[in-house]
Amino acid sequence: MAEALRLIAEKAGCVVRVSHARGSVPQGPWSGSGVLLKPDPAIVLCHGSVFSPFLLPAEHQDWAQSRFLLPDSFPRDIQIQVLRPAECSLKAPSRNWLGGDLVGNTPALRFNPLSNWHETPSGLRCHKAELIVMLPCVPFQDAFSKVFSSTEQWRFGTEEEVEEESSAPEDEARFLPWFALLRILDGDSHGVGGVSCVAAETLRKGDPVFACGSPFGSFCPDIFLNTLSKGIVSNTSGESNALILTDARCLPGTEGGGVYALSETGLHLVGIIVAPLCWKSSEWVGLTLVCAVNSILHCIRSVLSGPHRALKTWLNPLELVAKSHGKMVARDGPHQQMLAAVVLVERGLTWGSGVIVNSRLVLTCRHVANGATSVCVRLQPSHGKSSVAKGKVVFATKDSSPYDVALVELEEDLPTSTEPALASDFYKGIVASNTRDNSIGVTYPHLNFSIPITVLQPALLEYLHSRSLRGFRELDRVSHKIQVVWRLQREPVEGPLSKL
Repeated sequence: MAEALRLIAEKAGCVVRVSHARGSVPQGPWSGSGVLLKPDPAIVLCHGSVFSPFLLPAEHQDWAQSRFLLPDSFPRDIQIQVLRPAECSLKAPSRNWLGGDLVGNTPALRFNPLSNWHETPSGLRCHKAELIVMLPCVPFQDAFSKVFSSTEQWRFGTEEEVEEESSAPEDEARFLPWFALLRILDGDSHGVGGVSCVAAETLRKGDPVFACGSPFGSFCPDIFLNTLSKGIVSNTSGESNALILTDARCLPGTEGGGVYALSETGLHLVGIIVAPLCWKSSEWVGLTLVCAVNSILHCIRSVLSGPHRALKTWLNPLELVAKSHGKMVARDGPHQQMLAAVVLVERGLTWGSGVIVNSRLVLTCRHVANGATSVCVRLQPSHGKSSVAKGKVVFATKDSSPYDVALVELEEDLPTSTEPALASDFYKGIVASNTRDNSIGVTYPHLNFSIPITVLQPALLEYLHSRSLRGFRELDRVSHKIQVVWRLQREPVEGPLSKL
């Protein structure tokens, strides 16, 4: 597996760098990641954000409503370069990667971190490239607008970009669905490189995925080029799963990099990184936003099959890439069992997660119930649409208790196909909250307070056996030492008394 990942990174991963000639504004360069789709002709797919600063003034007003953008939407002197590992480039000469005096330019880190090299680093090759077409992925755009409402204060980008008042969320979101198709002019690889794709509609939550991108774009490429990260499919949305969320760690500059999934025939490209950093209400969420590659290629094919004759020559190679190669590997049972045991608990505008204890009981958090006597429980079966059940809050710990727990009893039994969490050896507890540093106002979504099942199981078993809440009420009467631990405090230690 590790060798397969390394080969894919070396064969398909690249950095795309866009700049103006000297003296032009903006000069750039702006850079991000890319994926080599076909080796001969050498076709590269990358995110469109690296081209957005170079749009001609005439395009600024209504470019977002365009079906696609051609090279004449950008200055004639725009310079596009693709950096790849040397062993994947058989005929391109080494050239200056920075290509100009960058003194005084301090563009955003995501697109143009400055490098100290005046020549292409050893082992890497730089190629000239041309823009074929830039276009939005409509299925991704539709799914994004439904999932990430601007009223919920979703932002995408680095912390500095999010804090910039000049960058409105609406303007920021308009760039996200756009992708660019390039052709390398001096570096056809004669069969070396390229990827095969698998349709994202075969993905399911919990499937392992691997992200390959170049953090910080053209900054220190001999260190960061084609960095690998592993995660799972956290969720999907839209037509044919056009929008994918993964917890694979990605950094600014990996926009345009590939996300790969394991199928029966090996690793295949399943998505393109759109936004490595997500923020909600100024809090980092910790998920990477990905667009399904088959959805992008479908949109490209629609444009190339149109009346624009100059583009038709690129249709046949892309039709080959757009085909899916094999089905996803069989999922291991425990992941799917755990996913089926998790439900959404809603109370008005308040919502959170819950865990199925048995066909009538759901364990959730006190702050999710939020003082209510009844809640709605929404579950997603293994197959079919989600269903909603009403439930009564039979117990919730007091606000003074460090254990943030509530027990919900449903009016009707849940489907028998959903396995209770207590029947699984993998059930360790429930997440109560993220960790937050109130002194600097930062939340850490990957460090959580969790209530262990060893604390909850005696109370659960007692209620299941005799419907007694005595065990749960004991959670309101914990010792002072436990309260101190949950507050991340320390007991004062008294030193030995002096005998004098």
